[in-house]
Amino acid sequence: MEATFGKSFSILSHPAWPDYHGGVMSKRSLTVALIAALTLPVSLMAQAPSLTIQVNHPRAKVSPTLYGLMTEEINHSYDGGLYAELVSDRAIRSGFGALFHWDMVARGNSEVNISVDNATGPSAVLSRSLKVSVKAATEAAPAGVENDGWWGIPVKPGNIYTGSFWAKTDSPGVPVTISLENDHTGQVAAATTVTALTSQWKEYRYKLTTGNNVPFSSNNHLILTIPRPATVWFDLVSLFPPTYDAQVHGNRIDLMDMLAAMHPKFLRFPGGNYLEGRTIAQRFNWEKTIGPWIERPGHESPWGYWSSDGMGLLEFLEWCQDLHMQPILAVYAGYSLDRQHINPGPGLEPYVKSALDEIQYVTGSTSTKWGAMRAKDGHPAPFPLHYVEIGNEDQFDPSGSYNGRFAQFYHAIKQAYPDLQVIATTPVTSVTPDVIDEHFYMSAEEAFKMAHHFDHASRSGPKIFVGEWATREGDPTPNLQAALADAAWLTGIERNSDLVIMASYAPLFVNVNPGAAQWVPDLIGYNALTCYGSPSYWVQVMFARHLGTEIVPASLASAGPRVFESVTSDPARHKLFIKIVNATSLPKPLTITLDGVAKISPHATLITLSGKTPNATNSITHPRTIVPVYRALTLAGPKFERTFVPYSVNVLEVTY
Repeated sequence: MEATFGKSFSILSHPAWPDYHGGVMSKRSLTVALIAALTLPVSLMAQAPSLTIQVNHPRAKVSPTLYGLMTEEINHSYDGGLYAELVSDRAIRSGFGALFHWDMVARGNSEVNISVDNATGPSAVLSRSLKVSVKAATEAAPAGVENDGWWGIPVKPGNIYTGSFWAKTDSPGVPVTISLENDHTGQVAAATTVTALTSQWKEYRYKLTTGNNVPFSSNNHLILTIPRPATVWFDLVSLFPPTYDAQVHGNRIDLMDMLAAMHPKFLRFPGGNYLEGRTIAQRFNWEKTIGPWIERPGHESPWGYWSSDGMGLLEFLEWCQDLHMQPILAVYAGYSLDRQHINPGPGLEPYVKSALDEIQYVTGSTSTKWGAMRAKDGHPAPFPLHYVEIGNEDQFDPSGSYNGRFAQFYHAIKQAYPDLQVIATTPVTSVTPDVIDEHFYMSAEEAFKMAHHFDHASRSGPKIFVGEWATREGDPTPNLQAALADAAWLTGIERNSDLVIMASYAPLFVNVNPGAAQWVPDLIGYNALTCYGSPSYWVQVMFARHLGTEIVPASLASAGPRVFESVTSDPARHKLFIKIVNATSLPKPLTITLDGVAKISPHATLITLSGKTPNATNSITHPRTIVPVYRALTLAGPKFERTFVPYSVNVLEVTY
């Protein structure tokens, strides 16, 4: 008789057992020994922690669209964030604070006054302008106006910046000099002159090229000066740095590189609350976000600041194109955040028609009205579209009108576009949606408990889109504790990706400057000059990069309550991806058995994200405190042991 505890512990080998004589125990001694064994602590009686994987019996396919991005204008995610425009308030608005980011420049003895002119602008929708009245100025002492950008204007050496502005003057022929000037040293990083302004509104374009000796700094202003007395009206003053894939008026390169590293399969846009607006009038009205800038009036964001709508419908679609993502188009469905809503029926019809027109803009040929408009905007080819979401978080509508509103949108979309998958934002009874969008914002403790939320969920209903989720710990970006909880949650998403077909963390971005954020935590932090990924960001990168095509059954035994797993395989590449989250403060040894394979390659890779404490984190000044570490491992065979360090997220990649 031998009872084994742990790896190599047995009753007969334990040094404390009495009355052992020559390898034979008396009946009384054996009885005493058995009683002693039965009174051992439960922790000693438990089996060794193990993970058994049935490699050759996959139980379902992994969703090919599992990991993606959710975006909305919050925390200055677009203006002052991903959208690379460097000028703040490029289109002049009315009211208090209209010139908050504009100030006068008077060199030497020059004199100038600036104001908002509400009577003139470059278009009907942009009917105001910045009036710059220069009373005295010379070539040596010009006067004009300056813009401070989004918490500074970043300048890098050896870069070409492209800019433009609309202007008219009462002194035809007057030139305007445009320059980038360092706030601390006064050094001019680059300058150029636009000549011969006219008395009619006209767009002027320019380029600024910085020298190789220019300091890498965000302490700069954009300055426009005039060398003689004149009045000049300006609007839509713009400046762009080099952009991702050299897109005209495109996105920041560093932020796009970080998104590309996440291997996203989709982009849900234009966002949640940003889609709804605070009021119906402030919703994301897509028709006002397309075409030239002078046709885009902008609108108030629900998060308390102005949106230029430079990131409009076409820019979202081009963002998808740049990163090879599917668009998940959310359409306004008749409900806004202050609980304004439109009842189903005739009153909702204009909004249904608007959604159908929007889908046509995305997918229509150039022979259609809105497809032709897209071509006119510079993109003749239609975009692929498979999913349309109706509204956002409509469970908060106290009127209960979503049941009817969804049905009205659903039937109209299916009639016009029968192949589109239609997503509901909350369960409905009027019609069965193709997919339901569920949102989860959790504490770390809640996320650990929710890791098995979908394990026993019904497969008979609609598929699930976890369109927004996050562990809300850390400020302004998640700490390691949140990342551990996120990883635990994602193991459950992966194990059930036959049901959960898409998942996206939210919010995606935060500008870390004081006063810029409205919500914490957020996945990626940045300022004008640089950016960083939170520990949770690196979890996203690890999980999305190392994902198979099939869900493999795995049994985790005796590992404790804060150890989590998911296993996927890619038979075509003979790869197995074993994900282990050790959210405890102790090392966690596991005996891992790969059933169903005769042999494996001895060469494996272990990627580990870990830290000394759950509060460890990354920041704008310390961006790489918590990052994945790659290690090469040698495995003896399909059964092996591995100890996972405390507070760690691990991906073990095995070739079989």
